[in-house]
Amino acid sequence: MRNDPFGQGQYEQGGAPRRRGLFGNVRWLILLGFAGYAAFYWFSNRVVDPYTGEKVLIDSSISVEEEKALGLQAYQEILSQERPVDPDSQIAQQVRAIAQRLIDKIPEVEAAIAQERGTQASGNWRTFDWDVNVIQSDQANAFCLPGGKMAVYTGLIPVAKNADAVAVVMGHEIAHALLRHGAQRMSQQKLTQIGQMAGAMSGMDPQQQQMVMAAMGYGYLLPYARTHETQADEVGLMLAAAACFNPQEAVPLWERMSEASGGQAPPEFSSTHPNPGTRIQNLTALMPKAMEYRNRYCKEAAAQ
Repeated sequence: MRNDPFGQGQYEQGGAPRRRGLFGNVRWLILLGFAGYAAFYWFSNRVVDPYTGEKVLIDSSISVEEEKALGLQAYQEILSQERPVDPDSQIAQQVRAIAQRLIDKIPEVEAAIAQERGTQASGNWRTFDWDVNVIQSDQANAFCLPGGKMAVYTGLIPVAKNADAVAVVMGHEIAHALLRHGAQRMSQQKLTQIGQMAGAMSGMDPQQQQMVMAAMGYGYLLPYARTHETQADEVGLMLAAAACFNPQEAVPLWERMSEASGGQAPPEFSSTHPNPGTRIQNLTALMPKAMEYRNRYCKEAAAQ
């Protein structure tokens, strides 16, 4: 074969074009185009989180009101499928009382954290329509959706063992809503969709697309989810402490949660949550600050 100094190897004998090289160039142009769009989306939708002082990704088209509407829709779907206990039952009244104590302390805790971070408190929680249910289930779990719709599963009660531990869990869930983690997850999903479109339109085969998405998951999505959990642990612990619950119950709670799971948690790098050991270590480090919040904002502690 004679090399063509001007064709740069794009022709074989007989003048047949080598389409692979041309297709490869088009693929890279498509990938670069999507990468540019992803970068533009990322940098144009970054806002300062008042609770962390860090810039986070929240799509500017996702308003707090839209988050609330989505949260309400999800809540109604859950309650239509699950079985809430009688709202007048003792457990339901106790859980609502815990939730109310935590909610009452949001203004003080948000203001204190914003002052520490040098940010402006958002006050988004003022528009929340709070509602709390207890759901009959063996799950040791709870949730708080955007807009303040909350539920505690009865399976959490025997693992928590006391109101202080329940308050730590509920404070954590409330913190997710305050930190707008729902909006952040939706924004991350849009980035993921951009990546999927780039892979499909550039001609990647399914195996290549799967490898790219796995790399994105392990390298970005899962670590980001674990960061959300750590942030919610901190803000939730401060809420529980300020509401006169004992934050020191957080450590034995997570020891019991680990035991209840039978040690079946996946490796941390492949999970959306920190492993119990990491979580306990982080909570232990936060304990002096939590006790400071309890002494500052809990009138009962101040009177002692």
